[in-house]
Amino acid sequence: MEDINLRTLCLDAKEIIIRVGEFIRREKGKVTSGEIETKSLNSLVSYVDKAAEEHLVKELGKLLPEAVFLTEEETVKTQRGDLQWIIDPLDGTTNFLHSLPVFSVSVALQWKQETILGIVYEINQHECFYAWKGGGAFLNGEPISVSKTTTLADSLVATGFPYYDYDKVPGYLHMLSEMMTKTRGVRRFGSAAVDLAYVACGRFDAFFEYSLNVWDVAAGAFIIQMAGGKVTDFRGGNDFLYGREIVASSSAVEKEFFNYIFAAFGEE
Repeated sequence: MEDINLRTLCLDAKEIIIRVGEFIRREKGKVTSGEIETKSLNSLVSYVDKAAEEHLVKELGKLLPEAVFLTEEETVKTQRGDLQWIIDPLDGTTNFLHSLPVFSVSVALQWKQETILGIVYEINQHECFYAWKGGGAFLNGEPISVSKTTTLADSLVATGFPYYDYDKVPGYLHMLSEMMTKTRGVRRFGSAAVDLAYVACGRFDAFFEYSLNVWDVAAGAFIIQMAGGKVTDFRGGNDFLYGREIVASSSAVEKEFFNYIFAAFGEE
């Protein structure tokens, strides 16, 4: 680990991810209904997801041969190792298949289960968000930071709708109602990685969602932290990568926002 230059590694990985994003862009609108698979309820995949993941694994493997992989589409066997890439080759597949313009590539690198690098590339706007440990956070080469808005009343909040796990729906609907009436509005774009990246650069002031996987959130959560924001689970703890629930916000509205989260989900 001491021999790895994280800045150089991040910038090199970023170029790989952007190239994969350009491949995904070229395939938009070309996938036929017969080429779409249903992995589980409302979880779709196409040859584009798989081809993108295969290319990421191949090229990132060349960049860091000692690293192993954890990938959404399982095109490579998951292995344990000190260095592990966590890959979502196409976050927002349903949007992509419907030609809706919010989908992304999300890649994180962990060292002994600590995230040390994160990259989210929003393909349609050509926006690449990235960060490495100790280096700050960036969007297309420019430093970014979370919002300075001080109250929820002046905040814009993002979320994602649960699409298969409905156990927390009552709490979720309560939280949604509160955010609709207590903030400037709520947005649901359909790519958690993009939502998190937008918190990191201050476009959103806060975000909450559940039933997410580690590849959905690892990169974006890390970028928020490097941009000065806060990330927790619904109980205020640190189990947001594998705990399938995440709360992210600027430091300025963290306490106020979390009070609503706990009121909605704290007793579950």
